[in-house]
Amino acid sequence: MERLKRARTTPWPVEDGAPFVLTETGVHGRTLAAVNDAARALGLEPGLRFTDARARVPGLVAEEIDREADALALKRLTLWMTRFSPLTAMDGVDGIRLDVTGCAHLFGGEEAFLVSMKRALEGLGLTPRLGLADSAGAAWALARHGAEPLQRAAPGKAREALAPLPVAALRLEACTVQVLRRFGLTRIGQLYAIERAALARRFRNRMAAQDVLLRLDQALCVRPEPLIPLKSPARFTARISGPEPLLSLSGIEDALSKLLADLTGQLEQAGKGARRFILTGYRSDGTRATVSLTLSRPGRDGRTIAKLFAPRLETMDPGFGIDLMTLTAHGTGPLEAMASALPDGMAVPGADSSETAALADRLNARLGDDLVQVFTAHESHLPDHSEALAPFPGTLAPWPVTGHRTGPRPLIVLDRPELVETIAILPDGPPARFTWRRITRSVARADGPERIGPQWWHGNANGVRARDYYRVEDEDGHRYWLMREGLYDDQRGGTPRWYVCGLFP
Repeated sequence: MERLKRARTTPWPVEDGAPFVLTETGVHGRTLAAVNDAARALGLEPGLRFTDARARVPGLVAEEIDREADALALKRLTLWMTRFSPLTAMDGVDGIRLDVTGCAHLFGGEEAFLVSMKRALEGLGLTPRLGLADSAGAAWALARHGAEPLQRAAPGKAREALAPLPVAALRLEACTVQVLRRFGLTRIGQLYAIERAALARRFRNRMAAQDVLLRLDQALCVRPEPLIPLKSPARFTARISGPEPLLSLSGIEDALSKLLADLTGQLEQAGKGARRFILTGYRSDGTRATVSLTLSRPGRDGRTIAKLFAPRLETMDPGFGIDLMTLTAHGTGPLEAMASALPDGMAVPGADSSETAALADRLNARLGDDLVQVFTAHESHLPDHSEALAPFPGTLAPWPVTGHRTGPRPLIVLDRPELVETIAILPDGPPARFTWRRITRSVARADGPERIGPQWWHGNANGVRARDYYRVEDEDGHRYWLMREGLYDDQRGGTPRWYVCGLFP
């Protein structure tokens, strides 16, 4: 209901204090899915048939519920709640579950933690009910059935806190709750004194009896109930919050500097570096702003990372203010040992891998992640497919030596072979003249052919023609790599076609 109020662009359909409901159509026809306080005061509850609701409240205003939009909004809110704990998960269609172990002290204790969470959610226009206990089941019961919007069970006191609550607070099916009530068991505390075997005998359905015992044990921390987070938390995380929301670029830069000092200290203590860093700002309106940085190799130098982040911080919109920021490290690994560069007179010719990686990082920071690419060897029978572009991995690997003998390969290979017109000696002679890019070139020297047959082992060689490759030199000394696709007598198509595939230096 509150999600709909925030997202609605048209006036609210009823006046304040008037009953309003959301409905959905299911196997039992049209039923109520959600009701406001005014409708609940008139005896309307979710699950009631809409026709019965109209009979009780003539002129009742209703709209169809949008489950997909509600689920998406809940997912976004669950991710936003990682500002309070890295372990968050959706709980049903209207709840969020957090594992806050070790988090409350960051907010001044459990009471202050709940108050901070309540204020943050109220700032989003929501009316939260919060429960804090040793188990997920006990926290669920306190949040949904407690007397106050904020309910906290002290450590080790979940049993006492749950005793006065109704048995429905154990997350039981409605039919199971009805059976318990028939036996006069309306409060959770009444189940404590009953032997487990005697409690199970009260149910004809064995599964219902096991469900009661399971939920009771989970609420009392007898059986574990692990949380599966919506997003796996990063091992290395730094967070910072301030008394006032951040609205300027300089404030974001200062916060990043402090976050980097904390995060790089964690990485140094673990003896690791990271390839990817994600900076997340939690805005006051419930949205998030995120920028990321990817390095060519694991690193943890705070100054370098801050410089690489600088151009991306300009794209980080603080909106109405950022009141919490986190920095996480991903793709961690050991740092490579780096030797200091020798003086100019003593340096060995060749590329310095550390300088190449630093250059790639600067270019990626300006242009975008993984836009710096290098050619890598690609296993292929066809020579023009024997290399491929891939993101720079941090080092320039030596080009592998093929196990079979091939002819010389050009330094420049065209992305796509370009069609040429030729005059050639039949059947397998090199071209005597060819026209490429509207210029006719006479061949002075030629070598070939190097014949490569279809890749029959791939199972799709039908209709594919053999290729003959020639190395030719024109009268001006320019050398080309020409390819003839098809043979004149292969009976696999028409006249063979010639292409320029590459250039020799």
